[in-house]
Amino acid sequence: MLEFEQYRLDLEAMEEDINEMGASLDIPKLKDEIRELEEQSADPEFWNDMEKSQKVLQKIKALKEKVERFENLRQEWEDLSTLVDLAIEEEDISVLEEVSSSFEKLQKNLQDLKLETLLNGPYDKNNAILSLHAGAGGTEAQDWVEMLLRMYTRWAERRGFSVKTLDYLAGDDAGVKSATILIEGLNAYGYAKSEKGVHRLVRISPFDASGRRHTSFASVDVMPEIDDDIEININPEDLKIDTYRSGGAGGQHVNKTESAIRITHIPTGIIVQCQNERSQHQNRETAMKMLKAKLIEIKEREQKEKIEDIKGEQKDIAWGSQIRSYVFHPYNLVKDHRTNFEMGNINAVMDGELDGFINAYLKAASLGQLNLK
Repeated sequence: MLEFEQYRLDLEAMEEDINEMGASLDIPKLKDEIRELEEQSADPEFWNDMEKSQKVLQKIKALKEKVERFENLRQEWEDLSTLVDLAIEEEDISVLEEVSSSFEKLQKNLQDLKLETLLNGPYDKNNAILSLHAGAGGTEAQDWVEMLLRMYTRWAERRGFSVKTLDYLAGDDAGVKSATILIEGLNAYGYAKSEKGVHRLVRISPFDASGRRHTSFASVDVMPEIDDDIEININPEDLKIDTYRSGGAGGQHVNKTESAIRITHIPTGIIVQCQNERSQHQNRETAMKMLKAKLIEIKEREQKEKIEDIKGEQKDIAWGSQIRSYVFHPYNLVKDHRTNFEMGNINAVMDGELDGFINAYLKAASLGQLNLK
C-alpha cells in the first residue's frame, strides 16, 4: 500500500497549490462580478446596444468558465483524495490504475490552470495575429517559413483554436516568403506571444545537391487582435495605402481585381498588409486592425520617447539573434535560448507540440528569469 500512501502525500501537497490558486483567482470576487453583469443583462434596455450586450455576455461566459474550471479542479481533488483514503482503509489494490490515471489528469489540469493565472496582461485573452518572414538563407529560409507556418497551424488546432490566413506571399522557388495568420480563441495571444522572435533552423538542405548542412532563419511577430472600441488616433495623412492583386499558395485564391491592401505608417515605417478577404474594404479594415495593434504595442513599451529607440530593439533575422534553435543534423534537438527548455523529439515539435516551450516561457517571464541578450 506504499503507492497509495505516496499519492496521499502528493495530494496533500497539491491542496496547498489549489488553495493558493483560489486566492490568486479570488473566486468570490469573480462570482460577484458575474452577478453584477447578469443583473445588467436583465435590464429591459440591455439589448438596445447589440454590440455592447454581446461583449457583456462574452465576459459573463469567460468568467463563468474560469470559476467552473477551478471548482471542477477542487472537486476532482476531493474525489481522488476520498478514493485514496478508501483504498488505504480497505487495502484495495484494484483501484491503483484508476488512482494513477486520475492523478496524472489532475496534475495536468492544475498545471494548465496555473498557467492561465499568469495570463494577466491587458490583451492576453485576445486573438493573436502572427506574422512570419523569411530571413537569411534564401530558398532554404522560405522553406523554413512554410514549416513554421504548418507548425503553428497544428499547435492552434491542438488547442482548439481556429486559424485564418490574412496574407500569404509564396517563395520564388519553394516555400513562403511571408505569411500572416489570425489565431482565434480565448487566450490565444497570451500563449502565442512567447513565439515572438527569430527562429533558427539547422539541417541538411533538400535544395543542396551536395548534401551540405545549412543554417537559415525566420522571424515571427505576434500581436493581439485589438477590439474596435480601443481608441488610438491615426492621422490619415500618415498613411500610405497601396492596392495590389492578391494570390495564395500555388496560385490559389487569385483575385483579378486589386483587392489586396498594403498600409505603410510613415512616421514609424510599420507595414501591414492583408489579401485574404474578397473585398478591398474588408482587407483595409483588417489591415487597420493590425496597424492599430502594432502602434499600441509601441506606445506601451516602457513609454519610450523616440520611435527609433523602439525600432532599434528589433533584431536582425540572422545569426546570434535567435530565440530558439531547431537542429535536425547532426543530432535532433529544439532548444529555447531564453529559458533553456529543450526537446529531443523534433518531429513532435514540428507537428505543433509547443506547450512545453510556451509554459517554460510564461513561468520564467512571471519570475523575471528570461535569458534576454
